[in-house]
Amino acid sequence: MLCVLVGMVWGTIMGATQDHSMSPAHAHLNLLGFVALSIMGTFYALAGDRAPIRLAWVNFVLSFGGVLIVIPMLAQILAGNTALGPLMAIPELMIIGGAGCFLAAIVMVWRRTGVSVADAPAAKVDAARMAAE
Repeated sequence: MLCVLVGMVWGTIMGATQDHSMSPAHAHLNLLGFVALSIMGTFYALAGDRAPIRLAWVNFVLSFGGVLIVIPMLAQILAGNTALGPLMAIPELMIIGGAGCFLAAIVMVWRRTGVSVADAPAAKVDAARMAAE
């Protein structure tokens, strides 16, 4: 919630001052810091005991840590401090690593459920529809 609150206040300030030069950093904060982390958190909450706990923590540390570093750096670059450009790779790789951990967690949970694609509700509906035709 911290990321979305900061993002909302930041957006309000940009609107009030009519200075939208930080819009890319604002958008990254909202999308990576709130939307992506919310999706990840919801997944882990719904997965329950099937979720790999250590991997979830690694996912969180990489993703949130990357956001905490990349947003101020991006804001500095947008403000004209281009010397930080090459260093952006560090938090960007953290965020990419967090996404990789999330993908691995999804695959692990999917394997632990023992459900095949053919057993999925959408596949059954499609199969029933095709049989009726």
